[in-house]
Amino acid sequence: MLDQALAQIPDAHRHGTDILIRADSAGSTKAFLARVCDLRRRGIRTFFSVGHSITEAVRRAVRAVPVRLLHPALDQDGTLRDGAEVAELTGMVDLECYPTGTRIIVRRERPHPGAQLSLFDEDEGLRHQVFLTDTPYSGGGSAQFLEVRHRGHATVEDHVRCGKSTGFGRFPSRDFAVNAVWLELSLAAIDLPAWTRVLLLDGELATAEPKKLRYRLLHVAARLTRGGRRLRLRISATWPNYRSHPDHALDHIKTGS
Repeated sequence: MLDQALAQIPDAHRHGTDILIRADSAGSTKAFLARVCDLRRRGIRTFFSVGHSITEAVRRAVRAVPVRLLHPALDQDGTLRDGAEVAELTGMVDLECYPTGTRIIVRRERPHPGAQLSLFDEDEGLRHQVFLTDTPYSGGGSAQFLEVRHRGHATVEDHVRCGKSTGFGRFPSRDFAVNAVWLELSLAAIDLPAWTRVLLLDGELATAEPKKLRYRLLHVAARLTRGGRRLRLRISATWPNYRSHPDHALDHIKTGS
């Protein structure tokens, strides 16, 4: 799957550009990380940032890390993340079996309501997340920066959830070929709203998930008309959700789109 993903990148960017491979803890297998490093010997500058299970060795390191090595975690905009800290555990956990230069970093924070906690988290009263990376210290590879960079991978889970609402979770057949076609259609169903948000929408609809778009826009009976060299979207004035709210859906369609 990694090779297929890289093959989709244009040659001009696949060779000569640093490519970060992010994954959850399933990507921390030694064979997968060895493959990422092997690609560098073929001229593809891949680096990894992957989740790691909280093993007994990691738990011992977390409990032993000095307070002076804990740094405030950051949010995506660079501001401090309330109640969260980051520490590097490299040298405190045996990483001999992993590629040379592998670092291990932990983030701990006060758990949010509904967060899934392990027994270790419940015992410590904090939620812990650990990841591995081979990004070097030089070039801005601080633990704080690397942690917020890795956390951006969480958007994948959001896309998976959106995919389930557009067909991923409803394969219609026991026949593989039929389900393969269904999957391709589901992927198209995800791509179309995604490009719609980027190109046509702003405000709250620019970040809306498919369910909201479905009820705010896609279920609306309307016609596209041309006149005076302009394209117009005409919605019936009797549509109950169009005029009943001052902040109706068309207010979020970008001018000129």
